[in-house]
Amino acid sequence: MNILDEFTNHLRVERGCLENTVKAYEGDVKKYIEFLSARGNDACNASQRDAHDFVASIACLAPSSRARIVSSLRTFYKFLLSEHRIKKTPLDNIESPRPKRHLPLVLSVEEMERLIESAKPITCIGLRDRAMLETLYAAGLRISELLSLRLSDAFLSENLLMVRGKGGKERIVPIGNPARYYIERYLRDSRPILKKGRRSEYLFLSVRGNRLSRMGFWKILRKYIVISGIDKRITPHTFRHSFATHLLEGGADLRIVQELLGHSDIQTTEIYTYIDRERLKEAIRVYHPRG
Repeated sequence: MNILDEFTNHLRVERGCLENTVKAYEGDVKKYIEFLSARGNDACNASQRDAHDFVASIACLAPSSRARIVSSLRTFYKFLLSEHRIKKTPLDNIESPRPKRHLPLVLSVEEMERLIESAKPITCIGLRDRAMLETLYAAGLRISELLSLRLSDAFLSENLLMVRGKGGKERIVPIGNPARYYIERYLRDSRPILKKGRRSEYLFLSVRGNRLSRMGFWKILRKYIVISGIDKRITPHTFRHSFATHLLEGGADLRIVQELLGHSDIQTTEIYTYIDRERLKEAIRVYHPRG
């Protein structure tokens, strides 16, 4: 087994990375190994000059791509250090390129309420859709997390959900009373009709009684975006961004938001503090007489 195979095996087995993540690391590190090989060198014997020259060779790529590659190499060298294959990493003096910050779209509280309430719980389908939208926003879930919820994951008497996030990591997320109310109504009045006598462990079902697909949810969401009249590029992840931003605007601690979102690195969560600051600046510009 070569060193790249050992590294990818480490990512899969010891770190529990998803296959797409492993492939991304593998592609980045392979470029680096091939660069060194053309110089008659290898990763364990690479110098700081080798590493600097490699980073210079990818200068034509977008900052986000360069930052990702350098991050992959840092992870790779941490692995080599842990395996005692090297004593020092050649990346010590290399700064990661800073990608341009793209702020995610966030709806206002009023817009979020309008979007959720556009799903009228007066039919079997409408009740299911209202329960899903309430849950997505109440818990700040990824769409994959929402659709993978099982009946056994809903502890409604305690207003809690067991959520399976990236890499199979589990976390407990509280939900408010509106989400609990509509989930309970859906379970009582809608789900028994949707499942059509079939057995399914999943919480939210399609009209055929199967687990709802991502594309199926997208079609549902687009319908309610049109009904709500909100002219913004809303995606399922907009619910998650809005959840985090509204919590911080309300005074929640950043560490609590990190835990609720299931972020392993708090730097990922800090993007929402930046959004919060930008909204405050915009309020000054718009409403202050000398803004």
